[in-house]
Amino acid sequence: MLENIEVLYHSSIRFNKEKVFYIDPFKIDKNYNDADIIFITHDHYDHYSEEDIDKVIKQDTIIIAPEELFTKLLKKGYKRENIITIEPGEKHSIEGINFETIPAYNVNKQFHPKENGWVGYIIELKGIRYYITGDTDITAENRKVKCDVIFVPVGGTYTMNFEEASQLVNEIRPKVAVPIHYGSIVGTKQDAVRFTELVDSEIKCEILMKEND
Repeated sequence: MLENIEVLYHSSIRFNKEKVFYIDPFKIDKNYNDADIIFITHDHYDHYSEEDIDKVIKQDTIIIAPEELFTKLLKKGYKRENIITIEPGEKHSIEGINFETIPAYNVNKQFHPKENGWVGYIIELKGIRYYITGDTDITAENRKVKCDVIFVPVGGTYTMNFEEASQLVNEIRPKVAVPIHYGSIVGTKQDAVRFTELVDSEIKCEILMKEND
């Protein structure tokens, strides 16, 4: 299920499956310009980085982002016809790829208010449902998610910590769980390791993030 998927840095993920797409490209090491689709979860600098979008975007790349980012994307010069804005709780099909938007927000801190309309994504590829949670705590919405693979933040401070992340994973029971959102801005690799230790043994855990310099 994880073949040709990379956790590049922090919460930046690259899929090279039916198409090449990135979620929240950040700290991209060189110009690849290979993205068919770019998914943005919200507008914080470590998730919406125009510098890094420029390193992966090509002529016909589709950018999928929350409604509030539309003006920023246009101002930057990205093509209007290549921008798709979304809100939480939607289902879409883009270039043959089905995806859903799941609300991503804090319940006991102020960094990601629910009213901002920020999201995580469930992306379906060949019948496998990949859930990238975005920056979130445990919520009523994500506790109902059905997925095969989850990419979940474990670094704490701005999102759930490794204990809360393991609690969510053990409740919704994907086949595979991958920790993200640690190792640079917040959290350490030890948080990822502790997360894997707390997840039920029937659920496979994989630490995919490259070692950050």
